[in-house]
Amino acid sequence: MTFSVAGFCPDTGMLGCAITSSSIGVASRCAWVDSGTGVALTQNVTNPALGSLGLKLLREGLAPAQVLKAQACADTDVQWRQLGLVNARGETATFSGTRALGIHATAEGRHCLAMGNLLANAAVPQAMIGAFESSRGHLADRLLQALEAGLAAGGEMGPVYSAGLKICAEPSWPVVDLRVDWREQPILELRSLWTRYAPQMQAYITRASTPSDAESFGVPGDE
Repeated sequence: MTFSVAGFCPDTGMLGCAITSSSIGVASRCAWVDSGTGVALTQNVTNPALGSLGLKLLREGLAPAQVLKAQACADTDVQWRQLGLVNARGETATFSGTRALGIHATAEGRHCLAMGNLLANAAVPQAMIGAFESSRGHLADRLLQALEAGLAAGGEMGPVYSAGLKICAEPSWPVVDLRVDWREQPILELRSLWTRYAPQMQAYITRASTPSDAESFGVPGDE
């Protein structure tokens, strides 16, 4: 019911992920990011606790492969899950349990990973990896291109209805946290949200760090 991609940008230190699903509000349960720590994805009969546990263990210095082993020990139903981890050095690890749904697959590339279940075909994750590795620019654009490539390669067996994009940079909070929780074309709408948000992103970061340098106040939308 879900396919996703996560990646690291060595030029900026940004970490992030993009995800889509036939289920409502997928990003609220499945996508976990932390500045300077990494990305944890948990999907397929999801256990959200494995996302927060993944970040905690990455923060403690465990390598992604070690984190997967610890997550497996923490969840007696781990064979139902798909898990993915990227740390702040771009190292990756993925897991698909024996009870993952339908056609399921994972793929790992340079500073990135992709995975999915109930897919139209097993090549979808590798298509996302190829798109991410060949793209340039802001990490958000690269993740969205990868998600779009997954859809173009067949995506899920059925339609998707929710999508999310989450990225951390130097601030301790996600600098990008955009969601489409239930729409007919969630990936298209997520792209539209990013297009609107991108020119404003730095202003929100500046307001948090040095308010005296903020561009403007007192107009609609300047919270």
